[in-house]
Amino acid sequence: MSTDKKILIINTGGTFNKFYDPIKGKLKVDKGEKALKSLTSKWLCDFEIMNIIGKDSLEMSSHDRLELLAIISQSSFDDIIVIHGTDSMDLTAEYLADADMEKRIILTGAMVPYAIEPVEATANFASAVGFIQSLQENGIFIIMNGLFSQYDKIKKDKKNGRFVLV
Repeated sequence: MSTDKKILIINTGGTFNKFYDPIKGKLKVDKGEKALKSLTSKWLCDFEIMNIIGKDSLEMSSHDRLELLAIISQSSFDDIIVIHGTDSMDLTAEYLADADMEKRIILTGAMVPYAIEPVEATANFASAVGFIQSLQENGIFIIMNGLFSQYDKIKKDKKNGRFVLV
């Protein structure tokens, strides 16, 4: 049995998508959808995955946010999950909220890369999928670390490395 909601997943990069490059000795952002393909293959939901930007969120620019906004605005999907880096997730959420779209948009990501430890990324993604299927009201939401809220009521506590309600 599948949901009647079709869900667009927009993958922008961020920690969720990072992997260790043994040649360069660094974490790099996978610009593909390896983690999401693995996760979505387990669900009966009707997903469409779109890969854009492919950056750590600290490197995202106004142009990148404009690109994301344009894609969301022009999309026929009403239910959208954005996989986003945690460091500027709140800035992107605020940017999207200013556009006042008639859609349900959830931003989520991971503090630890899926490729290194998949539990957190999987839990955040699963929470986003479950929440969006039950969500009736339009708006911009953040789901991280077991917290679900409108974008302006949840922030990253950088000192303690987790998201908190404000």
